[in-house]
Amino acid sequence: MPRDTPLRRSLTARLLALSALVSLCSIAATAWLAARTTTGAIKQEQTQAIADQTRIYRQLLGYAATHPDWNDAEDTVRRLAAATGQRIVLATPRFEPVIDSAAPAPGPAGAGTASPRSPGAERTALPRTPTTTVDPLSVDLAMLPDAPGDRIDARAVGPFRLTPEEHEALRNGMEAQADCLRSVLGIEATVTDDPAGRPQLHTADGSVLGRRCATPMVASAPTRTDTAALADLTALVNACLARQERGPVTLSLGPDGVPVSDARQDPPTSACLTNARRQQLVQYVAPPMLLFVGAPADTVGPTPVLTAAHPGRITEVSAAVLLVTVAVTVAVGLRLSRPLHALTHAARRMADGDLSARVRVTGRNEISGLAVAFNAMAERRGELEELRKAMVGDIAHELRTPLSNIRGWLEAVEDGVATADRALTGSLLEEAMLLQHLVDDLRDLAAADAGELSLYREPVDIDELLTQVANAHGAQAQAAGVALAVEPATAPEVFADPVRLRQALGNLVSNAVRHTPSGGTVTLRARAENHSVLIDVADTGSGIAAADLPLVFERFWRAERSRSRRSGGSGLGLAIVRKLAELHDGGVEVASTPGAGAVFTVRLPLEGAGAGAGGDLR
Repeated sequence: MPRDTPLRRSLTARLLALSALVSLCSIAATAWLAARTTTGAIKQEQTQAIADQTRIYRQLLGYAATHPDWNDAEDTVRRLAAATGQRIVLATPRFEPVIDSAAPAPGPAGAGTASPRSPGAERTALPRTPTTTVDPLSVDLAMLPDAPGDRIDARAVGPFRLTPEEHEALRNGMEAQADCLRSVLGIEATVTDDPAGRPQLHTADGSVLGRRCATPMVASAPTRTDTAALADLTALVNACLARQERGPVTLSLGPDGVPVSDARQDPPTSACLTNARRQQLVQYVAPPMLLFVGAPADTVGPTPVLTAAHPGRITEVSAAVLLVTVAVTVAVGLRLSRPLHALTHAARRMADGDLSARVRVTGRNEISGLAVAFNAMAERRGELEELRKAMVGDIAHELRTPLSNIRGWLEAVEDGVATADRALTGSLLEEAMLLQHLVDDLRDLAAADAGELSLYREPVDIDELLTQVANAHGAQAQAAGVALAVEPATAPEVFADPVRLRQALGNLVSNAVRHTPSGGTVTLRARAENHSVLIDVADTGSGIAAADLPLVFERFWRAERSRSRRSGGSGLGLAIVRKLAELHDGGVEVASTPGAGAVFTVRLPLEGAGAGAGGDLR
């Protein structure tokens, strides 16, 4: 896909738009049908049922928070069942019914002392899933989203419940503060009891007490009940923290009457405080009970029905939605399939050998991007086919020339035309060495292509490497009248195969010397840049034309096709350099200006922890 494809024209956006359109039509039709076929009574019944369940749960939770057992809860259950019209069943966690509002009421002898099991409760068939669990120490947040964060019901106070005398003293103190706020500061204030039965002072705008009303309040000091309960709770919390090897904390009552720690409320402290509160309150609250709420068995509610016109209307709307969906899908499918058919036809033509097969590109989307990529692949395959043909011809030419020379001289010796003297054998040996060099180059390239060229990596000093390469090619440079210079390296060591690295740099130096006229200079230098080491081989030779730069690393490519193997090399040296650089996880680049020489740059990573593509790390 072209990078500049607008999002609104992309295939993804179109498919998303199509899906959204179909979904929107379906949802709109479904919502219209539901709104037309569902009666208001069903909606009110569902809303009322949820409200009744919440009301029942809240009141039973309040009973459990203020009573140590369920012995006297049957009156509360029956009163709630009568007020809501629902059947209420309380059962143990083992699904053993305890109180059933549908069971017969106990006789006068049992009044006020309800049995843990109501008459007939044992025969109650309970559903598999309860409505919720009534547990004041673990409030169901789905039923009461406004419950405290520790899920302990605010009405469960246990040992913190104030005595009548303490309650009256606190209320009197807060009434005095409220009078001060109203008369002195003009702030409307009231005193009410919170769910735990503790007096609280409320102001209309939430203002803080002014200085004129900052006299000590009775409510600010903990009562005797608070002190004793806080001491027990503090001991439980610190025992929990001690088991976790944490320091003790001091507890106090917060503004809402809930115990808080003086330390930062980190998770361990909060967890210990919550667990300690549950441990302290468990003996003051009723045990958890499963709550089942449902319509009475003898109650038959209204059943929604469809009128005679509704089935026909459903059929009409469904057919219309189906028709629109099919029409839009077919239209979009045909629009998407046409370019795909064209791509398939072109691919088949190419498979049959027609390398000129191309696809016409229209628009700017994912499919047009695929067409562009296909055309680029076809162009590249054509270029590779031409290179393959040229390479086969070049290999045949490179092998034929020395073989023809060797055969000609041997035939001349056999016919007695030439004498097998030292000069002739030396010439034949040179031709054989040229053949051996060509075969070695081809073998290295084949091994690199097959991933079988091994690398033996070790730390390599770049300065020492450049000196070794210059010394190895000094005689060649001196014979050609070319100065071979090495600039001091400023690059650190690299992790590489020194033999293969010398081979790559040797090919570059040998190539530079051949293309530099007498009196010129070939320079080797290295530097570190962007987590890589760059090694340059620069010459002052004839340079390379801009059109030839992309081809210099192709096999058997020469800038001058007429040059012989003796003067132009085998045509494989630069291809080998590229392969060796890639095996080291690097690369090679060339920059040149015709008439001003060329600079070949080998890039090697500073951290070569693994072998390159096809390389074997030893």
